[in-house]
Amino acid sequence: MRLVRAALLLGAALLPIAATAQTKPQANTAAVKPIAYTERTLPNGLRVYALRDTTTPNVAVQVWYDVGSKDDPQGRSGFAHMFEHLMFKATRNLVSEQMDRLTEDVGGYNNASTNDDFTNYYEVVPANHLQRLLFAEADRMASLVVEPKSFASERDVVKEELRQSTLARPYGKLFSTYLSAAAYTTHPYARSTIGSIENLEAASIDDVRGFHATYYRPDNAILVVSGNYDPRQLDAWIDQYFAGIARPSTAIPRVTVQEPPRTKAVSYTVYEPNTPLPAVLMSWHVPADRDADIPALTVLQTILSTGESSRMYESLVYRDQLAQDASSFLDSKQGTGNLIAYAILAGGKTVDQGETALKREIARFRDAPVTAAELAEAKNEILTSAIKSRETAEGKARILASSVIVDGDARAADRQLAAIAQVTAADVQRVARRYLGDNQSATIRYLPDTAKPAGQSGDTIAVASSVQTAPLKAPANIAIVTPAPEGQRIQPPAPATPIKANLPQPVETRLGNGLRVITVERHDLPIATAYLVATGGQALDPATRSGVSSLAASLMTKGTATRSATEIARQIESLGGSIGADAASEGGTVAVTVKSDQLAPAMAILADVATHPTFAAEELERARAQQVDAVTVAFKNPAQLAAMVADRAAFGASPFGAPGSGTPASLKAITRTDVTAAYARTWRPDQAALVLVGDVTPAQARALAEAQLGGWRAPTAAAAALPTATSFPAPRTIVIDMPGAGQAGVVVERPAIPRADARYYPFAVANTVLGGGFSSRLNQEVRIKRGLAYGAGSGVDAARSVGSIAARTQTKNATAAEVVTLMTAEMARMGAAPVPEAELATRKAVLVGGFGRAVETTDGIAGMIGEYVLDGVPLTELQTYTAKVEAVTPAAVQSASAALLDPRAASVAIVGDAKQFIVPLKAARPDAETLTEAQLNLDSATLK
Repeated sequence: MRLVRAALLLGAALLPIAATAQTKPQANTAAVKPIAYTERTLPNGLRVYALRDTTTPNVAVQVWYDVGSKDDPQGRSGFAHMFEHLMFKATRNLVSEQMDRLTEDVGGYNNASTNDDFTNYYEVVPANHLQRLLFAEADRMASLVVEPKSFASERDVVKEELRQSTLARPYGKLFSTYLSAAAYTTHPYARSTIGSIENLEAASIDDVRGFHATYYRPDNAILVVSGNYDPRQLDAWIDQYFAGIARPSTAIPRVTVQEPPRTKAVSYTVYEPNTPLPAVLMSWHVPADRDADIPALTVLQTILSTGESSRMYESLVYRDQLAQDASSFLDSKQGTGNLIAYAILAGGKTVDQGETALKREIARFRDAPVTAAELAEAKNEILTSAIKSRETAEGKARILASSVIVDGDARAADRQLAAIAQVTAADVQRVARRYLGDNQSATIRYLPDTAKPAGQSGDTIAVASSVQTAPLKAPANIAIVTPAPEGQRIQPPAPATPIKANLPQPVETRLGNGLRVITVERHDLPIATAYLVATGGQALDPATRSGVSSLAASLMTKGTATRSATEIARQIESLGGSIGADAASEGGTVAVTVKSDQLAPAMAILADVATHPTFAAEELERARAQQVDAVTVAFKNPAQLAAMVADRAAFGASPFGAPGSGTPASLKAITRTDVTAAYARTWRPDQAALVLVGDVTPAQARALAEAQLGGWRAPTAAAAALPTATSFPAPRTIVIDMPGAGQAGVVVERPAIPRADARYYPFAVANTVLGGGFSSRLNQEVRIKRGLAYGAGSGVDAARSVGSIAARTQTKNATAAEVVTLMTAEMARMGAAPVPEAELATRKAVLVGGFGRAVETTDGIAGMIGEYVLDGVPLTELQTYTAKVEAVTPAAVQSASAALLDPRAASVAIVGDAKQFIVPLKAARPDAETLTEAQLNLDSATLK
C-alpha cells in the first residue's frame, strides 16, 4: 500500500543521500544566487539574521545555540540532546507543549535537533503568526521551567528514541555509537549524541537547570527569521521580546581539546544481534569545516559515492556485486571531522572483501588524478543540490545558520560553493594524499552474532578513557523558574491578518498518443522537475510474483536499446541530476530534477528509460540479488516487518496485502518474461502523464514532450483494469517473535475507502485528529502522557481502488501490549463522540499547512500532481483542497470514524521479543497468534 522500494534501501534509511554526475557540462556557480540577508547584534549579544522573501505566505524562525553533544558534561553523554526535548515543555508564560499549539495547530510545524556542535530549534508558520513565535522563543530562552514530572517523562521518551534508532534498527549501533567512539581518542566528539541509558539515568534535575543557565543565553545563540515579514516590524518585535533578556557575566565554557592526528591504523571486529548482512565501515579524520581543504574533500566525496555513476556504486554495488549498499559521507564539524565510507555486504560476501574494496577505492584518489568528466560531474551535482536546498525560506535559513555556528561566517556556504567551482583534479589528489592514507584509517568490521567463532569474543568499542571531558560548572545561585500564576501569565500576542498563498496553477494539454502533459511554472530558481507517472503497478502483480513491478521499475534505469546502465547513470548525473524509477500499489513513476538549462537532455534520457528498457538477463540477476538483500535487511527491522505483516493480515489474498517489494522466495521465482509483462501492464502513454514543474513554460513543456515522447505508442489491447477489493479477511492479532529485538514494532491496520469516496475529507481530518502530528491523540497518549515511545501516529492511504488506515509506533518490548490497548481505545473513541470544534480546527490546520509546504518545492508539486493522476483526482483539487478540508464538520468526522476507525475491524501486528509482552497481550487478546521469524510466510494470505 505504499512506495516501498526506496524505504528498503538501507542507505536511504541511515544517512543523507547525495547524487553525482559525469561528462562535459561545466558547473556554473552563478546559477546559485548568494543568500541575501541583514544582520545585527543586540546589546545582550544575540545575533540576528533576517532573510526576506515575499513570494511565500510563510515564515521560518530558527534559534541555534552554540552547544552540542561535544559539550555534554562528564558522565552525562546524551545530555544536550535530552535537554533539547525539555525545551518544548513549560516556561514561565507557556504551558507544556504550547509550542505545538502555536505552530502545528495553526498549520505550521516545529522541531529541533542536536548535533555535535549545536542545538537548533526551528519552526515554520503562516507569516501572520511570526510575532507569536518570537514571543515563545524568547520566553523559553529566558524562563524555561524545569520540574520533575516533565524531566522524568522526557527522559523516558529519549530512552525510547535510543532503543528505536540504536538498538532496534539494523546497524544502529554501528552508526549511532561505534563510529564516533572508534574515530576519536581525545576529543569529546567520541561520545554519541544520543548517549547511553546509564548516563541518562544519572542526570539530575539540578544538572538540567545548570545546563540551561550555562549555555542557553543570548550571547550563545543566533536568531534567524526567513520568509514574508515587514523589516521594521520585525526589528521592533525582536527588540520587544529578546533585548531584555539578560547577558550573564560568566564565561561560556568551550571545548578546546584538539584531536591528535591518527598516524597508525586501528581496526575493530564486533559481532552484533539483528545484523542481517555483514558490514564494514572506515573513517579518516578531516579538518574543520572552515578549512580551505573542505571544498576539495567535498568534491572527492561526491565522486566517491554520489549516484550510480560514482566510484563506489560502480565497483562495489554494480560491477563486483560485493555490496547491497555502499556509500560515504563527509561529516565536517567545528573541529576535526571525518570522511566515512561503508559497505553493507551482499549476501555471501565477506567483510574482508568489503574492506579490500573500500581501501582500493580510496587509494585510487591518492594514486591518480580524477578525470575531467568526474570533476565536472561532481560540481554539477553539488550545484543542483545547492539550488534545491534554497527553494524554501526554511532551507535558506538553515544554510545561513549552519554557516554562522559551524564556520563562524554567514557567507561560508556561498564561499564554499565558489571554492568548489575552482577545485582541480590536483586538489582532489592532494587532499586524498594528505588525509586518506591507509595508516590514518579507523575500521569497524560489523558481523552477525551468529558468525562469532566458538570460544571467541569480538572487540569492545567504547569511548576511550583518554577522551577529555569536563564536569558541568554551572553558575552560582541559579534562579528556579516556576510557572506564572494563571492570572499573571502573559499570553502570546494575537495573530495578524493572514497572507494569501499563491497556489500552483497547472496547465494541461494532451499529445496525440494520449499522454497528458501537465505544467506548473515557477521561475524563481533555475531548477525543474520532470515526473512521468502511469497507472498500473503492484496491484497487478500475479499472486506468486509479488515484487515484480518493483523489480521492473529498478531495471528501467539499468539499460535501454541505446544506453547501458552505466551510460544512463553517467549521462544523467553529468547534468547534475539523478534519475529514479519506482513502483507504487497502483502505478509507477520515473523522475528527475535538474537545473533548468539541462532539462532538454535530461528529458531525452527519461523518455528513453521509460519507453525502451531492455531488461537484460545479467541486469535482472544483479537487481534480483540486490532486492533480495534489501528485503532481508527490512525483515530484521521490527517496524518495517510489522507494517508488512499488518498489510497481509488486513487484506489477505488481495494484491493489496502482498509485500510490494517482494519476498526472497517470490523474487527468486521471477523470470524475464514476468518482468516485461509487469512493465507492459503499467507503461503505456494512454494511461500516463508527464508532469513538468519549475523554470519551464507550458509551450516549452509541450515541445519537450512531443519531441521525446510523441512517438510512444500504446498497444492495441486495452489496458489491464486495476483490481478491486470488496471483501476482507477477519481481523487477526499476529505476533512475530524476534528474540533480542531492541524494540517492538506495533501496527494496527484495517481496510478503508478509496480516494474518490465522498467520505474522504472527513476521514482524512479524522485521521489527523487520531494520529496526524505531535499533538494528535495517539501521540498524546503514547508519548506525551506516558513516555512509551518516541512517537505514535496514523496514516491514511486512499488510492484509486482501495484504501487503508494504519496506526503505528515502536515501544520497548515490555509495553507492547499496553500500547495496543491505548491505540485501539483512541480509534474507538473517535467514533463514540464528536471531536470538539476547537480541536477539529487545529487538526484541519495541520492538513492545510502540510499541503501549503508541499507545494513550495518543484518535486513536492510534481509528486502531489502525480498522486492526483494515480488516484483519479482532478487537478482542480489543488485549488479546492483547503476549502474542502475547512468544510468538514464534527458530525461528518464522527460518522466517518464510526464506520472506518472501529478497531474491531482492524488487525494488529507486533514484531518484537514476544516473551516480554505475550502474557499481557494474551490476557487482552486471547486469540493472538504467535509465529517465529522462520514460520512467517508473507507470500501466503494466512502468513503461514
